[in-house]
Parts: sequence; C-alpha cells; structure tokens
Amino acid sequence: MRSDGLLKVLYVVLIFLVGFIFGQVWDFYSGGGITGFAVDKPSDFLDNRNILIYPDKVVIKIAGAKLSSYDSTGSMLPTLGDGVNGISIEPESADEIEVGDIVSFWRGDDLIVHRVVEKGADEQGVYFVTKGDNSPVSDGKIRFEEIERVLVGVVY
Repeated sequence: MRSDGLLKVLYVVLIFLVGFIFGQVWDFYSGGGITGFAVDKPSDFLDNRNILIYPDKVVIKIAGAKLSSYDSTGSMLPTLGDGVNGISIEPESADEIEVGDIVSFWRGDDLIVHRVVEKGADEQGVYFVTKGDNSPVSDGKIRFEEIERVLVGVVY
C-alpha cells in the first residue's frame, strides 16, 4: 500500500520533470517561450518636437520619409502585416542602425523587412544579422550597402 503511494508520487515528479525539460528545449531551439518571442525595441528616430498634432491632422517632420505597406507573410506579425503603414527613411551610415531596428533589404526578387538581431564587425566591415520576429532562424549576415530603408514609424 505504501509503495503504491510512493510510486504515484514518483510518476508525478517524472511527468513534471519531462515537461520542464521539454519546455527548456523548446525555448532554446525556437527562440521563444510560452509567452512569445522577446525582441529588442527599435531606435527612436523621431524627436517629439518633430511630431505636430493639430485638431484636423498630424504632421511628422522627417526628411526623406517614405510611406510603405506590407504583405502578410507572418514573419513580422503582430508588428507588421496587412493594413499596416510604415514610415521609413534611407539610412546614411551603419552607425544609424542598431539592434532592434527594422530594416528592408533585397534577397533575390524579394524585399525582406526584418528586425536587426545582431550587429558586429568582421574582416569585411560592419554586418547586421536580421530575423523575422516570428521566424525560427535568422537571415544571415547583410552589409550596410544592402539595406534599403529603416522603419522609423508604424501607423495602424
């Protein structure tokens, strides 16, 4: 009788440990846990003095701004997707781009819009590693010269 109770307790502990280990492995390999993926926030490109709010309009003063819309590929949800408008600029130097910023670059015929998850330097100079917020793997290294634009604002 006593050994049956002990056996049940051991089963419960074993099930708990298997679940815990599975959760740790899932978190490590997927990049996100039960609560989702953790991402760095983008740089603040807009000074509050350059956002003017009037009763009938909002004016954002930023040189070289371009309005973009996005396809719903799912890689950047919920930040970017159908119905979202983005305000982007062409960066002047690699110093303007930091981890957390969302950049666009060409991969073949596809314009990719992903978040910078790493910035570093190697023998060829500064590089960036990008990844979709919902993508399990990164896009690999890209160079500043490949970056078309940096997202500086999102309008939902």
